[in-house]
Amino acid sequence: MIEKIAWGLLILTVGLLGYVLAWPVPITPVAWKPPPDPGYSGVFAVNTRLSGVETLPLGDDYGPEDVVLDSQGRIYAATHDGWIVRFESDKAKPQRWVNTGGRPLGLDFDPQGRLIVADAYRGLLAITPDGRIETLATTADGIPIGYANNVATAADGKIYFTDSSTRFGAEASGGAYEASLLDILEHGGHGRLLVFDPATRQTSTVIDSLNFANGVAVSPDQSHVLVVETGAYRILKVWLAGDRKGQAELLLEDLPGFPDNLTRGRDGRYWVALISPRNALLDKWAGKPWLRRIIQRLPAFVRPKAVSYGHIIAFTDYGVVVADLQDPKGQYPMLTSVTETEDYLYLGSLVAPAVGRLANTGTHW
Repeated sequence: MIEKIAWGLLILTVGLLGYVLAWPVPITPVAWKPPPDPGYSGVFAVNTRLSGVETLPLGDDYGPEDVVLDSQGRIYAATHDGWIVRFESDKAKPQRWVNTGGRPLGLDFDPQGRLIVADAYRGLLAITPDGRIETLATTADGIPIGYANNVATAADGKIYFTDSSTRFGAEASGGAYEASLLDILEHGGHGRLLVFDPATRQTSTVIDSLNFANGVAVSPDQSHVLVVETGAYRILKVWLAGDRKGQAELLLEDLPGFPDNLTRGRDGRYWVALISPRNALLDKWAGKPWLRRIIQRLPAFVRPKAVSYGHIIAFTDYGVVVADLQDPKGQYPMLTSVTETEDYLYLGSLVAPAVGRLANTGTHW
């Protein structure tokens, strides 16, 4: 009897070892060297300036990834189940305005008043004021757009948006969050910044080889566009005009968390939300592709995942951080975006059942 139990344990051990070492996984990790982690020190020193966020409940919906306001002051949010939810005023209950049939993420208005949507499942969309949906782009340079993420419209009508990963499509991978974990763990440089030209109705690549391309914003003078590279903890400046047209340079790097959506604020500021602090183990495993493959074979509940820690920062066109607001308790969870108006900072989230906002009194920074 003891001998049978011993053989059974041996077989089980060999089987588990074989699974951990050899079972196929969807990622092919690439070795890389992460930048220094400043942690919560210096300009990012721990504070509670983001505490006390007011919430605007979404009713039956959740996950307002991005939030924008139209010329009438109405509030729009992109939610998990495909609905674009609209508040007629900050005192009104939310209305389900339009359902894209996908997972809308980034939002912006174009010069014609259409709501431009980066839909992770459906590509780049435009929604007219009366609620009609038009598909603008599903491919770029012959490659399918598998993960449209954030969007910003330029003064000339061109639409800049990110395709976070050409390898791990959001819908094909089981969702936007699931795809992001795969792409960041692999670190294969599958993201790209794209532009849709309404004059030609063509979509082309501005830059590629980004590690999870995410937030995007066009500068006030339209000379350059900023793009977030979540998997590398940094923000790039890409020149659209002048002698450096087409060139990319580092603007803000060594961030203490994973940067998400990016928006242009007031008085020359840009805002970026850090959805989660950096993971020390993930950085430690950066040069060990074989170990990251093993990690991917483990049950999902033991793999690295985002941790809720409220954190938004504002910075200038020169990469100088001018505001840092944190909520270490993450009371408004999994923060993804910031939209600044004269009166408020509106906050988006991957999972919250409400839009968040904080009074823009100027005393927070």
